[in-house]
Parts: sequence; structure tokens; C-alpha cells
Amino acid sequence: MNVGGTLPAGWRWTTMGEIADVVGGGTPRTSDPENFEGGSIAWLTPADLSGYSEKYVSRGNRFITERGLESSSARLLPEGAVMFTSRAPIGYVAIARNPISTNQGFKSFVLKPGVLPDYVYWWLKGAKQLAESMASGTTFLELSGAKAKQLPIPIAPIEDQRRIVAEIEKQFSRLDEAVANLKRVKANIKRYKAAVLKAAVEGRLVPTEAELARREGRSYETGAQLLQRILETRRSQWKGRGKYKEPAAPDTTDLPELPEGWVWVTVAHLLCQPIINGLSIKGSDTPPGIAALKLNAMSDKGFDYEHIRYLPLTTDKVADILVREGDFFVSRGNGSLDLVGRGTIAQSSKFEVIFPDTMMRLRLQPVAIDTNWLPIIWPSRWIRQQIEQRVKTTAGIYKIAQPQMASIIVPLPPLAEQHRIVAEIDRLFTIIRELECTTEKEVCRAVVLKSAVMHAAFSLPAASNVGVD
Repeated sequence: MNVGGTLPAGWRWTTMGEIADVVGGGTPRTSDPENFEGGSIAWLTPADLSGYSEKYVSRGNRFITERGLESSSARLLPEGAVMFTSRAPIGYVAIARNPISTNQGFKSFVLKPGVLPDYVYWWLKGAKQLAESMASGTTFLELSGAKAKQLPIPIAPIEDQRRIVAEIEKQFSRLDEAVANLKRVKANIKRYKAAVLKAAVEGRLVPTEAELARREGRSYETGAQLLQRILETRRSQWKGRGKYKEPAAPDTTDLPELPEGWVWVTVAHLLCQPIINGLSIKGSDTPPGIAALKLNAMSDKGFDYEHIRYLPLTTDKVADILVREGDFFVSRGNGSLDLVGRGTIAQSSKFEVIFPDTMMRLRLQPVAIDTNWLPIIWPSRWIRQQIEQRVKTTAGIYKIAQPQMASIIVPLPPLAEQHRIVAEIDRLFTIIRELECTTEKEVCRAVVLKSAVMHAAFSLPAASNVGVD
């Protein structure tokens, strides 16, 4: 906004105090039920406008009575008053669709003749930073009534006001429609990713090894034979404590039929050592100490090694929980159900780092690491459902234990087929990521274009010049 700059002919700079009566709000004494019970006067708080995207508002979440209005500093605003939140936070705007009252978190403007509420609404929508710069306060910023009166505004002739409002709303309607379409694209992308993973775990994404072997007249190693090879390696190289224990075969009674050459296994079959949790003790955001990941370091693309803290320990004390490239990690606890059991593969780190007790490590057999089969199908609905069935909640925190994690059942295709499926998922997901990136850029572009529309609207006299392509 060109605050204080040169205006087109016929426009003039003025203040909100010159074009409107500035009215504060108030809160009736909440301990007196007669101020609220049975009330019919709409009463608005800043919280009522949080996330509110409409221009007009007719009511908030509560009503007050005539007694509540008379016994407080709240005032009844007429239809068309422009309400502007002046604290906690500053900058929400709405026009009263009907008589309404507000609490003290507002400075409302009852406009004088010759000024359109819609015009003032759009100006104030872009005046948040300006209002904040004029506010004061230590605990929180507040725009006083005196400062609200001093808010500058460029006033155009009434016909220009109408044209500007119409053009802003036309342009915003176009942009909002574009953003809505982009959101639909994002939702479709999410569904497509889920469909790709579903096809992968059901053996429908690429030709099966059994089909190719028949077509080419050759033999192949089945999933069952691969499992036996994995178990032999597991027995000979197991690094767990105590006597080696063979993992139990999964109960396949109610499981769907697998493609030819596939076999059901559990996560336990694919491990080369027991699942372990990380460590969590009181630490610091600065050295010295051993670096330890925070839970928010986990992402779909590996760890963000900047999200760490430092524990007062030496490497020799935590050697068994050092993060190693290629290890597969799963979140074991979270306040959000959809984030429990989230998995990621650790990439190489430039420094020694351990993982917290909110994660567990699944160190896989070399053959399982080689194909990346388990990590890539981990977000599939098939595995997600099993995780959520095994989760328990305590004090609002969802958790999954090691035995339940180890018992998750996964399909195991022949090794060559795993390679082809993973390669195809990688190919499709690369395309998806490019589309997601493009979609996100277009959403951001729409936000920028809205700012450009607002700037043009209050800098030019003619609505025909407001349009942005």
C-alpha cells in the first residue's frame, strides 16, 4: 500500500477518525449469568474471526442481554459497521451484517456518509502491518482508540470506491477459485499416492516375477525361498542378547490371497537384531555432550540433523544407539495418531548422533536394505491400519510397543520383483513430487497476486487498471 504517497486526481489522504466514529467494545461481567443467559444481542470476540474468511458477520459464539450491554462498555454497532481487531491479534476485519456488539478486543468504525463499508474493509484487510506499527504494549500489542483514529486511509470518489470494490472481489474470486482447484489437485495427488502403494502391496503395479518367468521360460526364486535365505542369514548373524529365537510365522487365516510367488512375513523376519528404543534424558540446546535427535527431526526424506539437542553423555555410553546410515526408524509415540509409526531411513550424518526414546530402530537384514522394500511400502494403508490397531493411548499420547511393531505383517515378493516395484514407485513419486512442487508454487503465487491486486486497487483511480494476470 502506498501510504502517504501521491494519489490519483480526486482522491485524498485522510484518517479513520475523520471518516468514522471509532467505537470500542467491552465484556459484561461473566460471573453474573443475567448478562448472558437468554441474551439475544450478537457479541463478537477476536476468536470468532480466527479462520473466518467471509466479509460479513452476523454473530459470534455468544450472545449478551440488554443488561449485559448496559452494564459494560460494550456498544451496539449498527449494520454496516466495520469491525477491526485491535489486540490478540491485530488485523481481523469484518462488516456487521446486522446490529452487533464486540468485546474490548475491537476498534470498530461506524462510517460517515460517502464512504462504503466494503471499501474500508478491503483497505483494512491490507493494513495489519500498519496498525501493528502504531500499536503499543509489553505483554501484547494493542491499538488504542486514539491510534485507531489516526490510521491513514486514501479516500476515493464514491464511484471509484464502488468500482475498486467490484474489481477486487472479481479478482479475488478468480484467485480463490484457482486456489480451490489447486487444493483439489493436492487431494487427488494424495489419493493417487495411496493408490500406487496399494497396487504395490497387492502385486498389481508391475508384472510379477512368476508371470515374467513363465513368459521367458525360466525359473526364479520365490518369496518363500527368499524368506528361507533371509532366515538362514538371520540365524547365523543375529546380534541379539540371549538365546536366538525364531520369529513366529504370521497367522494368514484372514489375510487376502497373495500374487503367485509372494509370501506373508512379519517385520521380525526382516530384522538382523532386536528392535530398540532410543534414549531420553535432560539435555541442552548447546554443547557439550552427545548430539541427540528430536522427534521433529524425522521427515519423509530422512532426518533433519539440525533438530538436535545435547545430552551429557560420551559416545562409549551410547554406542548401541548411534544412528547409522541405512537404519530404519519409526516414531513410537506422538500426540497425533497419524504420526505414530511414521517411518524414515537415516541418511549419513556429519557428526555422531543418537536417537530419542520417542523413536525405535528397526535394523534390517542386508537383503531388505538393498531393495528398500519395507521402508517404501511403510506409508501404505495396509501397514498403517495395522499400526493403528496396535496403538495404545495414555494421557492423550498414542504409543506402539516393540512386540506390536515386530508383529506387523507385510507381503514379501521375489527379490527381483521387489527391485522393479521400488523402481516404479520411485519413478511415479518423482513425478508426483514435481507436481506437488508446482501446485504449491501456484498457491503461493495466488497469495502474491492478491497482494498485487490490493496494491493496485489503492494506487490507481480506475478499476480497469486493477486487474492482474
